[in-house]
Amino acid sequence: MPGDTRDVLNQTPSYGDVNLFSADAPLRGALAAFGASTDADGLAELGARWGAAERLDLGRLANAHPPILRTHDASGRRADRIEFHPAYHALMAASVTDGLHASIWDGADPSRPRARGHLARAARHYIVAGVESGHLCPMTMTSAAVAALVPAPDHLAAWLPRIASRSYDPSFRPWYEKAGVTLGMGMTEKQGGTDVRANTTRAEPTGGGTYALTGHKWFFSAPMSDGFLVLAQAPGGLTCLLVPRHRPDGTVNALHLQRLKDKLGNRSNASSEIEFDRAFGWRIGEEGRGVPTILAMVQLTRLDCAVASAGLCRMALVLALHHARHRHVFQKPLVDQPAMRRVLADLALESEAQTALACRLAAAFDRSETARTRFLTPAVKYAVCKAAPGFVYEAMEALGGNGYVEESPLPRLYREAPVNAIWEGSGTVMALDVLRAATRAPEEVVGLVAELAEEAEGLPGVREAEADIVAALQAPDAEARARFATGRLAALAAAASLATCAPPAIAEAYAATRLARERALYGANGIGAVTEVALGRALG
Repeated sequence: MPGDTRDVLNQTPSYGDVNLFSADAPLRGALAAFGASTDADGLAELGARWGAAERLDLGRLANAHPPILRTHDASGRRADRIEFHPAYHALMAASVTDGLHASIWDGADPSRPRARGHLARAARHYIVAGVESGHLCPMTMTSAAVAALVPAPDHLAAWLPRIASRSYDPSFRPWYEKAGVTLGMGMTEKQGGTDVRANTTRAEPTGGGTYALTGHKWFFSAPMSDGFLVLAQAPGGLTCLLVPRHRPDGTVNALHLQRLKDKLGNRSNASSEIEFDRAFGWRIGEEGRGVPTILAMVQLTRLDCAVASAGLCRMALVLALHHARHRHVFQKPLVDQPAMRRVLADLALESEAQTALACRLAAAFDRSETARTRFLTPAVKYAVCKAAPGFVYEAMEALGGNGYVEESPLPRLYREAPVNAIWEGSGTVMALDVLRAATRAPEEVVGLVAELAEEAEGLPGVREAEADIVAALQAPDAEARARFATGRLAALAAAASLATCAPPAIAEAYAATRLARERALYGANGIGAVTEVALGRALG
């Protein structure tokens, strides 16, 4: 007797109510290798919370109902407020409770703050990014902004207790009345994005280290925050200022929101254009030292970009594997079909390398390994963030049409994937930063490359990669070859990371397919018996 046409057969069950930490063997291995003191029990609890079906659905809702700008109230008065869906606020509150906005500053002395616990925070950031990445923008900027406030100890002492608080307060009132605050940032303008020295916003001194700002910002991130780090032209040159949402007397500061950006992805997060009409601000650092001041936070935001992109890829892989395990094609599970199995294993290999690389970089911040953080932060951001869109697409293709429709989380992950490669410096900017650092300290970068090669000793292609990187960075046309050198540097660092934290077969397969020869499309890389190892680890 034929079945009812309304029966649903051979469809994958919804993904949810899983422990995103306990099921992630590559992450657990990286944390064990690079940070033995990491709280595994706490991460397991976090993994269960963020893997709950209800929490995963908050990510969907926050993006299905993006923020709305209210420039004026019903009476025509300026309002300059942004309305968010309750799901967004729920995600923000959860991430603040879990310390994603400030845990590296826990217990910091405002007079001599030192960030700690980068690896532990990176693990949490990585897990949460796969659930919903848009709300992590204010988490990242709030965390990183503390580094930029160091040259202004009085302001840091006033703001740090509220930054480090585990209280999320979205109310529209002065920062000093709130138990918890978030911070945003405004650097780029219409006439120059990367070239911030072309900024035209003016900062007029008004006495006592205060300024009146007049101008605009083309991208003003997280405009609902309580304060913003802004670059503007003061009499002494480009200067960093802390611009609060409310003036010291409690009145609303003159930050006039013009519109919200209609972005490809990152839909839950508000990004705006803004005009300053003699807005109040405090100088942070010396006049003319705006770029070096704000760059103190950029290293940290770039780390978060790489970690979040690795988290996006991990979630895409998990969704592809979940589908393949439940979908039957030609009388057997899709995951057992040889062609698909090779694709999934290749994706798993790439994801494991990204996870190891991002965790090792976070550990370098904890260990104060200056050379690694200086040279590898832009390289890791370049490689992991640029790989994410292609990776997520391949995972989407594994689901076929089911992965392309909006009921699947994969279209949202795919739209989200490019942002980290663009935000905080595009790929070319990252490559040029690696080159600039190598030009300033040539012996140091050669030493780091040799150190990475030693850590990856015996893996295929390591010595060739070492020679390629040094030759490209020292070539007469080094600027033209900067992307090549940066990509090779990141791949060598990934191989070295895997050699430390993954089974030898995983490290060897990665080096053989990414260092010893030019990498092919996913599924065209022959990794042989490592397929079983890679899939076994990816499946938890």
